Amino acid sequence: MSVIKHKAQRVAVLIDVQNMYHSAKNLSNARVNFKEVLRAAVGDRELVRAIGYVIRTESGEEKTFLDALAKMGIETRIKDLQVFAGGAKKADWDVGMAVDAVRLAHNGSVDAIVLVTGDGDFIPLVEYLTKAHGIQTEVMAFGRSASQKLQEAADDFIDLGAEPKKYLMRIR
Repeated sequence: MSVIKHKAQRVAVLIDVQNMYHSAKNLSNARVNFKEVLRAAVGDRELVRAIGYVIRTESGEEKTFLDALAKMGIETRIKDLQVFAGGAKKADWDVGMAVDAVRLAHNGSVDAIVLVTGDGDFIPLVEYLTKAHGIQTEVMAFGRSASQKLQEAADDFIDLGAEPKKYLMRIR
């Protein structure tokens, strides 16, 4: 994939926190180093927005984590975990992330959008941003668990699993 990145390029980074959390835990029994992920996503470019999409758990234990994201300059969007009568749980931000990406594309504030997710549900979004708006789309995720078609649809793909010492932190 040939992708252009330059200092004047305005970039937004949209992070599917739950997707990254579960991928890192299941693949490597580790946590994501979101500070390094954000640094790599932006590079030498101009960061316009960084948004992390988070699910509030029943225990509320994520407050420290949310504070850490804020200190990194990552805005958080928080949604409560949905628990259904049968005990099933649902927690995703796919529509919210997609709407934010489309808004950013429509208002002309960005040249590139980095989606930090491996979720194949974002393929239509990537295609829309690229084809309808000329937005450079980049995906960062763990290659072993990321949708292959999402990797192919994006202008650039960074495999976080290729550099575990950089992008992962061991669980204590």
